[in-house]
Amino acid sequence: YTYPNIPTTMWNESCGEQLQDFGRPEKIIIGVMLAIITAVTVMGNTLVVIAVCVVKKLRQPSNYLLVSLAVADLSVAIVVMPFVIVTDLTGGKWLFGEVFCNIFIGMDVMCCTASIMTLCVISVDRYLGITRPLTYPARQNGQLMAKMILGVWLVSASITLPPFCGWAKNVHTAGVCLISQDFGYTIYSTAVAFYIPMLVMLVMYYKIFRAARKSGAKHRFNDLPRRERIETVTNEALRMQGLKPPGVVEECASLSRLLNRERRNISIFKREQKAATTLGVIVGVFTVCWLPFFILSTARPFICGVECSCVPIWLERTLLWLGYANSLMNPFIYAFFNRDLMGVTVGGSLAARQRQRDNPIISLCV
Repeated sequence: YTYPNIPTTMWNESCGEQLQDFGRPEKIIIGVMLAIITAVTVMGNTLVVIAVCVVKKLRQPSNYLLVSLAVADLSVAIVVMPFVIVTDLTGGKWLFGEVFCNIFIGMDVMCCTASIMTLCVISVDRYLGITRPLTYPARQNGQLMAKMILGVWLVSASITLPPFCGWAKNVHTAGVCLISQDFGYTIYSTAVAFYIPMLVMLVMYYKIFRAARKSGAKHRFNDLPRRERIETVTNEALRMQGLKPPGVVEECASLSRLLNRERRNISIFKREQKAATTLGVIVGVFTVCWLPFFILSTARPFICGVECSCVPIWLERTLLWLGYANSLMNPFIYAFFNRDLMGVTVGGSLAARQRQRDNPIISLCV
């Protein structure tokens, strides 16, 4: 076939796909941009893994899920993105053969699904940790947390294995490497890999948001007189700082108990607010990155048939990289909202000194 009116494209004859034919300047620009995305994804997730493994304060079961997420995102960057970059620079033509096509699709599906499923489990973990701190043991149980992580990867493998077991065959013809377009497999894989986790994350966000609103209303109206009393006593104690007459010790002991109760209530409130904000950002970024791609993936076999894809290459690859961008953003989102994790990279000692300055009554009562 020849298409003289479309000089920047070429066509795959057997599948009817319109491949991109980039010039050298376009290839350089695209290659540099995608290489930067890959490099930043590798660096960000590597820092998370190193931080949790090296810093003693971060080596706790509640952070195991962050390591699993970082490993999944790191795997996407190392074993998936480089081959996608090469394919994109050739206009969408697969150059690595049929055998590696199946292996590549398996790695792509498993790593991306593991990342998405881990985000889902993290949302459930945060919800249970906030609403049931006394009856939810997994956050302090390393073995139970490890089993949850193993379950995530086994579910991810359950989506990867069917094409290798004869249920659904991947498409590989004349330079095309495409995941199986079997109707049943498409519905199963997209539901398990995306739609169900997204629904769970939205429900968890709603529940945490509702709990935070209730807690905020309680603290805003019911605890105002108590806070005023605490501020009055604190100011009086600070006025006597340096004098320390005999009665100050008893006053400090009573004030300390009062402060501890108030601090515990405020801590619960702040934790719920932080969890709602963090999960809101995670759900929002996750949805923006992956929803367009999975809508396309779900609709494609019903529009194009099961033999190949009729979707424009540029649209398909743009939405795919938008999904991969979620692996780039995850470590930065958690580093921004996790004070301990951020302290590894920006210096947590400054925050500790600031907390001491914000609570000068502590030094008086020591």
